[in-house]
Amino acid sequence: MGIRTDKAVNNHKSFHTCSSSVLEAFADIIGITESEAKNISAPFAGGRMGKCGAVMSAEYVLEQMYGSDAPDRIAEYEAAFMEDKGSVMCSDLRGNCRACVTDAARILEDMIG
Repeated sequence: MGIRTDKAVNNHKSFHTCSSSVLEAFADIIGITESEAKNISAPFAGGRMGKCGAVMSAEYVLEQMYGSDAPDRIAEYEAAFMEDKGSVMCSDLRGNCRACVTDAARILEDMIG
């Protein structure tokens, strides 16, 4: 695992939500603080928007980094996540949040370096 993936996993072990675990690990890349990341990611947690919160946070990072090119990067990201997990929907993934945080962060870290 990379440094950011390790950080995301450690965040989750420290009882951060799935979404904040990922976004906080990548916050500095998009120019926000970890506190801001926690607030931004709050609506994504626990599948409240349908999609896995860890995935939503990773996609937020891609949106901030790539702007108008983000949809292509997000499609690439989702394809990689679905290859590992079979779905991006929280209801399909529930019960294995730590693995989702790990994979969401790892795939993002692999994509952006």
